[in-house]
Amino acid sequence: MNAIAQTQPARIVRKVRGMPTSDGAGVKLTRVIGGPELPDLDPFLLLDEFGTDKAEDYIAGFPAHPHRGFETVTYMLDGRMRHKDNHGNEGLLTSGAVQWMTAGRGLVHSEMPEQDSGRMRGFQLWVNLPAKDKMTAPKYQEFAPEKIPVAQPKPGVSVKVIAGAVGDVAGPIAQPATDPVYLDIALDAGAAWEYALPEGHNAFLYAYEGTATVGEGDDGRTLETRELAVLGGGPSLSLRAGAQPARVILVAGRPIGEPVMRYGPFVMNTKQELMQAFVDFQEGRF
Repeated sequence: MNAIAQTQPARIVRKVRGMPTSDGAGVKLTRVIGGPELPDLDPFLLLDEFGTDKAEDYIAGFPAHPHRGFETVTYMLDGRMRHKDNHGNEGLLTSGAVQWMTAGRGLVHSEMPEQDSGRMRGFQLWVNLPAKDKMTAPKYQEFAPEKIPVAQPKPGVSVKVIAGAVGDVAGPIAQPATDPVYLDIALDAGAAWEYALPEGHNAFLYAYEGTATVGEGDDGRTLETRELAVLGGGPSLSLRAGAQPARVILVAGRPIGEPVMRYGPFVMNTKQELMQAFVDFQEGRF
């Protein structure tokens, strides 16, 4: 999947900076996808980065709230988050853990910090589901940090493989509907790496530490810290860190190409389905 063929290079077609916002019971975060500048990138509906050393920015957490019709992906870089839902599921996400939750036909869950000091840092991604899967039974794919494999494709490059594959190293997450790639890439200063994206997927990079250049020579464009790059062109991605080490996430997925009708925690295909989601939630059918 990641052997570089004679293909067109990937390039940055658009750069986006996130907007400060709050969610849950006032948790401060940066919304990168899902705001006015980039409402979505099929199949991705939302990307939030949260990261602070101030407990008052996160301690209130995300009390019980509903979801229907899509998936949430929580990747913890630092800190601990306890999740519970109304189906009896409960677990603790620790530093480096990943939870891929398929809300399907509906559930009510909470995500609450299990610390009152120190650093809380990570990402939450929302991934759409096709119409045929929107009313499936809810399920979780949850993996502790030791279950997330790390590939070292060359000196100075380390890749946590959450979904997709790097060489023979495959991530534990599987979702046939969108065939996702989710990589956390660490580059030493000046280190470079090439990766072949799945053809036809929509893809983005987000730099959360340091800077990185996408492309070679005169075609290269720099991605600054806390910038998101929407990728286009071909599937051959060339990535190089700047003068300091860099950390970026690379996310890609097969577009669904269906109408999206969304409001708050519900994402359906039609207005009627969206209204039905509110009725079902209010009548306790989640």
